[in-house]
Amino acid sequence: MTDDRSETTRVDTPTHTTTVVERRSGGGGLILGIIALVIVVVGAFYFLSNNSETRKDAAITEAAEAVGDTAEKAGDAIDKAVPADKE
Repeated sequence: MTDDRSETTRVDTPTHTTTVVERRSGGGGLILGIIALVIVVVGAFYFLSNNSETRKDAAITEAAEAVGDTAEKAGDAIDKAVPADKE
């Protein structure tokens, strides 16, 4: 009988395991980003609204001055049309 034996040489290499731990945040950065966006939108709205109010006030002032000038001219025209002795 023959002996059925085989020899295998195995070189043991040191085992190295890499564990990757993914860092997960609680979403704080996203919340801060949303808050910053809201602040920018509110600031832009206030700035544009304030600018609109300023333009509206300037237009009203200009219209009031025009009405005053027209009334003054009408008064001058009436004074010229009516003789001074009929007053």
